[in-house]
Amino acid sequence: MKTPQLPEPKLTKLLGMKNELWFKFENKHHYGSHKGRSIPPMIDEYAKQGIKSFVISSSGNAALAALRTVLSHNKNKPQNPISLKIFVGKNIEPSKLEKLTSEASHPEPVRQAQGKLREGSLAHFITITQVDNPKQSALTLEKTGAKLLRGSTDPLALVGYQGLADELAKIENLAAVFIPSSSGTCAEGLYLGFKNLKLSPQIHIVQTNFCHPLAEEVYSQKGKPFPDEKESHSLAGAIVDIVGHRREAVATAVVETGGEGWIASDEEIKKAIEIVKQTAGEDLSPNSALSVVGLQKAIAAGFTWQGPVVCLITGD
Repeated sequence: MKTPQLPEPKLTKLLGMKNELWFKFENKHHYGSHKGRSIPPMIDEYAKQGIKSFVISSSGNAALAALRTVLSHNKNKPQNPISLKIFVGKNIEPSKLEKLTSEASHPEPVRQAQGKLREGSLAHFITITQVDNPKQSALTLEKTGAKLLRGSTDPLALVGYQGLADELAKIENLAAVFIPSSSGTCAEGLYLGFKNLKLSPQIHIVQTNFCHPLAEEVYSQKGKPFPDEKESHSLAGAIVDIVGHRREAVATAVVETGGEGWIASDEEIKKAIEIVKQTAGEDLSPNSALSVVGLQKAIAAGFTWQGPVVCLITGD
């Protein structure tokens, strides 16, 4: 599914940019976010291989993409259904949990939230459980035979971002892309997608002062000291991958393309949300606003471009 990509002239002017700023609205993807680029193709491919049971740990967006994919599969192939178990943390944003449980319980599959299972004809196909350690719970279930949907390590997760690269390549002379990043799968996938197209726009990743292993690796590869800005939380609750299995590959993509790794504070996120609302009339989530914070920091650091720049609006 293609998503809208539009120039933002008022914000371009406010930021003092000579080149165009575009927004790529992945939050308008059918699967809810940029995760819809990777999770559905993974499930489809594994289902073709005969796998019928899946498990995922998620802060929300990946789980929603997986849930909608399974619902669609079971609707279109009722004689060959697949199942999905979703593990989420106790600190998941309430709105995300509500969206997951609402969609999982309508019209037929039911949910399992906070350990409570609702009765329903297809209860065993989709369940959602809140636990203290969702990743460990998913890994444990994987040992019983369920296929773990883990974008941070699965090579298949990169493939779907070729489509996103193809769409962004329609922007003539694209110079840079700013990407809110947790595991870095989107950033690495875009980098590979652009290479296939023989393009090399700058890849900028944006993390938070709560979670930033990818940005740290960028600094390390550039031989620069990383600023000590660690905090105990962030408004951008989807940036949670503290390990960063893809950190070396992502940092290499950033360095090779002339990009940078940025980190955002809550105050910077709030200001970016306000600025975008005033100029573009868009209500960005804190996670999506990271791309705008990264762009502002790049401008302040002296970055200039000879072509359009894109801020990826990743989703809630």
